[in-house]
Amino acid sequence: MNSERLETGKGKIRSLNRRGTRSDKSPPVVRHSRRYKDPSICERCGSIYTAKTWRSGRSLTPEMIEQAVWTICPACEQLDEGQYFGRVSLSGAYLVANLDAIRARIANVERRARFTQPERRLVATDFDGKSLEVLTSSQKLAHRIAREIEKAFGGTVRYAWSDSDGMLTATWSREK
Repeated sequence: MNSERLETGKGKIRSLNRRGTRSDKSPPVVRHSRRYKDPSICERCGSIYTAKTWRSGRSLTPEMIEQAVWTICPACEQLDEGQYFGRVSLSGAYLVANLDAIRARIANVERRARFTQPERRLVATDFDGKSLEVLTSSQKLAHRIAREIEKAFGGTVRYAWSDSDGMLTATWSREK
């Protein structure tokens, strides 16, 4: 009876409706970059491209090193262009009083993310005396930074995703 319902009912119709979804679930930086030969090594940061992913600290056999193509990874290209997909804006009196601790926390989050996925990096940071703006190479890193700042220092965070360019804007604030 269940198989009949799937063949003729709404379940079958909904399972065939794929409108609004994309088949390529890769991050925006990968979708905008070219294809790389396996294995490839970034001449700037030393990341290694194998099995369709960039990783730091992968070991290669001497034969693979001879076959490897030296190139520039998408993250290094993105840094050169100043392109970013995440923005974290931090503000409030608490930020100014604890700026060093907050910057250290941001650096720790970025270092941890970059260890496993070298494409997630800080593009730029800017402090104007009242607020700190952090630009990241991915939405996920911006989300992670905002979440970790909220967990460590309190305050409130608001997130806004843009459908048009795939960017995340996170806003954190704490007054006292």
